[in-house]
Parts: sequence; C-alpha cells; structure tokens
Amino acid sequence: MREVISTKDAPQAIGPYSQAIKANGFIFTSGQIAIDPSTQQVVAGDVGAQTERVLRNLSEILEAAGSGLGKVVRCTVFLKSMKDFAAMNEVYGKYFSSAPPSRSTVEVARLPKDVLVEIDAIALE
Repeated sequence: MREVISTKDAPQAIGPYSQAIKANGFIFTSGQIAIDPSTQQVVAGDVGAQTERVLRNLSEILEAAGSGLGKVVRCTVFLKSMKDFAAMNEVYGKYFSSAPPSRSTVEVARLPKDVLVEIDAIALE
C-alpha cells in the first residue's frame, strides 16, 4: 500500500515529486526547503530562520499524514555550508528536544533556489 500525502499548509512540489509518501507504516517526506506555503517564496533570513521554516513545513506534512515530528525516526540535513551547523543545530534541537531521531548532516555544493538548508525525514505513522 502506497499513499501520496499532500497539504496546502506546506510548499507545493516544484517538480515531479510528492510532499510525502505513506507506505507500510512509515512516512517518507521529500526534502523541504525554506519556502513559505502562503507565498511559495523563500523566506528571508539566515540559516536559523530557514531551518525554522523547513521544520514547520515538515511538521505540517507529517500532520497531514497522521504523524508528527515526535514520530520521526530519521532525518537528513543538507547544508550549503558546514559553517552554519551550530546555528541550524540550535533551531533543530528546539523541535527535537526529547529522544531526537537519528540524523546525517552533509555539506552540499548547491540547494534548490539557493537556500541554505534542506531537510527530509522518515517517520512512523
């Protein structure tokens, strides 16, 4: 069983992908960037502000799937610069303060729309 998850409370896909897929008790989100769903524009600000928007977007998608950030088991964080790790981590820690999920963080050459951070997640239903 495979179910496409979509919500207007998170940015609409800007390519041929789904916001998330629910399958076999898991939710697999697509990578989220700092796009405000009400404007479909990248939010202004530093990596902290962008991380905040990304995690809010992930939260909305997971809630639409009947899950939530508390059920996340794995995240991947993509940073434009590892120099932003501490600032991203500070915001990330506010959303995952208790029993945080496993995570990988990597620096990448470029991200969609030249944002500073992108995060995807795998969660339980």
